[in-house]
Amino acid sequence: MNGADTAWIIVATALVLLMTLPGLALFYGGLVRARNVLSVFMHCYAIACLMSVLWFVAGYSIAFGGGGSGYWGGLDKLLLSGVDADSLSGTLPEVLFFAFQMTFAIITPALIVGAYVERIGFGFVLLFSALWMLLCYAPVVHWVWGGGMLADGGIFGETGVRDFAGGIVVHETAGIAALILAVFLGARRNQTTPPHNPGMVMMGAALLWVGWFGFNGGSQLAADGGAAMALTVTHISAATASLTWALWERIKFGKASLVGMVTGTIAGLASITPASGFVGPVEALIIGAVAGVLCQEAVTLIRNVLKIDDTLDVFAVHGVGGIFGTIMIAAFGAGSWAAQLGSLVIVGVFTTVVTVVLILVVRVITPLRVDEETEVNGLDLAVHGERAYDVSS
Repeated sequence: MNGADTAWIIVATALVLLMTLPGLALFYGGLVRARNVLSVFMHCYAIACLMSVLWFVAGYSIAFGGGGSGYWGGLDKLLLSGVDADSLSGTLPEVLFFAFQMTFAIITPALIVGAYVERIGFGFVLLFSALWMLLCYAPVVHWVWGGGMLADGGIFGETGVRDFAGGIVVHETAGIAALILAVFLGARRNQTTPPHNPGMVMMGAALLWVGWFGFNGGSQLAADGGAAMALTVTHISAATASLTWALWERIKFGKASLVGMVTGTIAGLASITPASGFVGPVEALIIGAVAGVLCQEAVTLIRNVLKIDDTLDVFAVHGVGGIFGTIMIAAFGAGSWAAQLGSLVIVGVFTTVVTVVLILVVRVITPLRVDEETEVNGLDLAVHGERAYDVSS
């Protein structure tokens, strides 16, 4: 065990949890109508709790167990069987590696929340998220990070896919699942209300930005120069994408909005995620500069051309950003084109199939969408019996 590595990953684990609670909750909560903000908080909080338990029970074993194959990790580490305070994973206590990866298993299904806010059934959220994490996310983790079929020595030969912190594992899977759920749900009945609290959106984005240092820097799994570089390029990409998003918005609409600028931040963060361990500051500047424009145009395409109500633009920002960053690894010569593109296709098809099947099954068990009266009046009071504010809006 290395004490410095262990200390850094303990901090990184806390930072990644900060991304969901309260970062993502505030970011998404500020973007919805005031009558739905508590439902967003509830979704994020409940998912965090449920994924934590399920990762302990089976998710970690499926992703990182040693008794499986190239397709899954097996069940030899159910309930952390055989893992104690003295067990090691590289230079880290394995129980810390478990906890660090658990925070990734929390935020990935939580990202999907943005696609279905203001109209989805709470029971559906819980059951779908639980099954999706175990049957879609955890196997993909094994394929890419657990020594499975997409890693070095897998189906792409000695040079497997390069995904440092989750462009494929987190952002592509969550983005595709979000888009599919948005299609199945259909559009909200009221799409004209602006974000009820842009300040809350900014605070959530800022917490996500800070937490992302643990997300990307922690993925080095060591306290060394590689972690420092990952942190640095993460910041540069985020800052640059924020500026290019705001500039592109100003060029197109005559004004640069706060919500737009911080959405650009998230686009830059998602785009640098897969590449953060393989590129330098100049490449990060390029990735961020393109991401701010590319993801904004993806928002326009999905909303206005395809007419899909991915409410908070999960696919356009996270999905497109993660896919773009994954491709840029090959473009900058840090990975093979076959492995990068092939893995994107394989994971994309797998995620699509699993997500569609789970939606079809889960909606038989519990309603996918709330009734019209609940949606119009807001989910906070109707579903959870509470209001976020004294004055309704």
